Amino acid sequence: MRREGGHGYALEAVEALGIEAGRVFKTIVVSVDARLSMAIVPADAEVDLKAVADALGGRRAVIASPADAEKATGYVLGGISPLGTRRPLPAVLDASAARFPTIHVSAGRRGLEIELAAADLAMLANASVLPVARRG
Repeated sequence: MRREGGHGYALEAVEALGIEAGRVFKTIVVSVDARLSMAIVPADAEVDLKAVADALGGRRAVIASPADAEKATGYVLGGISPLGTRRPLPAVLDASAARFPTIHVSAGRRGLEIELAAADLAMLANASVLPVARRG
């Protein structure tokens, strides 16, 4: 999701933290066969919807509407965390996260990030770890 001017919240976090864009992950709420799920991908990448559908055992994935994403997670767009969502959602974390000792994800508010090991995030979010990002 891009803000006005084409600048995403995750890329703002990259700039503020002064770290490699591949270490900051954004949470994208997707609908896989009409079932809401989360894709956690690097800030400098796009979610590969076909790969997400495959990873979650579905046929087709689309990006959820902002209203559906906010309602399901309890967070506002740009601050959606893969942790502590209003209701548990199936999740998939891009495999590139394993390249780093720690990664950053939203802590539930725009501008607030949490740093943790990818394996810990996968465990806490009950996420599969598979390649689901593509770089333009």
